[in-house]
Amino acid sequence: MNEQLAAQLRAAMREGRLVAGERLPAGRTLAASLGVSRTVVTEAYEQLYAEGWLEGRHGSGTYVTDIATDIAPAPEVRGGGTAVAAPPEEAAGAIDLRPGVPFIGRLDTPAWRRAWRLAATVTPAARPDPRGLPGLRAELADYVRRSRGVACPPERLLVTRGATNGLDLLAAAVLRPGDRVGVEEPGYGKARNILAARGMELVPCPVDEHGLVVDALPGDLRLVYTTPSHQYPLGGVLPVPRRQALLAWARRAGALIAEDDYDGEFRYDVAPLPALYGLDPDVVVYLGTAAKILTADVGVGWLVARPDVAEAVAARRADLSDRTAVVPQEAMRLLLERGDLDRYVRRMRGEYARRRATVAGALEGLPLRGDTAGLHLVVETPPGHAARAEREAARRGVLLDTVERHHAGPPRVSGLVIGYGAAPSLGALRTASSLVRELVAAG
Repeated sequence: MNEQLAAQLRAAMREGRLVAGERLPAGRTLAASLGVSRTVVTEAYEQLYAEGWLEGRHGSGTYVTDIATDIAPAPEVRGGGTAVAAPPEEAAGAIDLRPGVPFIGRLDTPAWRRAWRLAATVTPAARPDPRGLPGLRAELADYVRRSRGVACPPERLLVTRGATNGLDLLAAAVLRPGDRVGVEEPGYGKARNILAARGMELVPCPVDEHGLVVDALPGDLRLVYTTPSHQYPLGGVLPVPRRQALLAWARRAGALIAEDDYDGEFRYDVAPLPALYGLDPDVVVYLGTAAKILTADVGVGWLVARPDVAEAVAARRADLSDRTAVVPQEAMRLLLERGDLDRYVRRMRGEYARRRATVAGALEGLPLRGDTAGLHLVVETPPGHAARAEREAARRGVLLDTVERHHAGPPRVSGLVIGYGAAPSLGALRTASSLVRELVAAG
């Protein structure tokens, strides 16, 4: 029934019977007029939020989204004679299509400002708990349960400064220099750097279009680091049979799995898959962060593990005097407690669905990977072409990233990693994506 209602509302918006900016009836009102349960209306609205058709306005209601956005001209990086383009970080006005950055244009809300204002009144503890504020741990435990299928008591959850900080603490607590650790290839370079800095022997583990290739994992690893929700950078979503095979491998090998839930909240074809942790909490350590949900400036993440591992991480953290600042913790707690974070995530699913559709539409017909989830996708190119496209795009005011950069060894996949979080508008995103299409087609 909710699918039928969503389809009817979708058709009304496509045909102009519901226009941009029009306020929809409250769920209770529409349910009464249609003679259906309020749950049917709520689920239909949620689906349309996720697809980007609807948006919520604080204290006002539900409105039809204005999806028509003017195309902004692409900023140019000009120079005289044979001058080369400025480095990406110096290219003022460039459109940034590099991955790993969320859209922050809708972050400054009354709820956001209220949370930080109230958090600033918290009195710091003389001896901060290395596990984090108890109130935030309870709220986060509830959040990861309902959003990612991670059922854990607050005792198993530690507040960190982010997913990479959690990985670093995990390595410091349960690994020793020289231990063999599996990392995805290609994969997240910062995770490789952290593990290498702890003295681990890194073992590149191949990935394909679905994610980590479990059959290729050696049996002598102490830990494997993986991004199963949206593999970084190729974008594969690890299917359930392969997840089960990975857990069975970990049991046989006596190894831990460090699950970095990268982009786990955002998926566009179906509902997000539950986290790997939920299938076997004894062998999986779950790493999450607010960096992709809100902004990296929040500096709050979380680690969930079985009791002995959680206790070892907390003890090691105390030894290292590593801690998460109290004000961001309290702000995060308030955003969770009041439901503001959940509402923001729902709005951003719609925002990212529109952004993903804009990029995919501009690149239609090109070989794409990883476009069903997360905040980036990959355009495959012939070997050697991606670097040339990156340089030419930077010269013309668009910042790109290459798949080659994310390999530890010789590149096996060539392409451009297109992030759609940092661009300031859909118009800018469309303009930059059109340039990408032009450069890829030029060969």
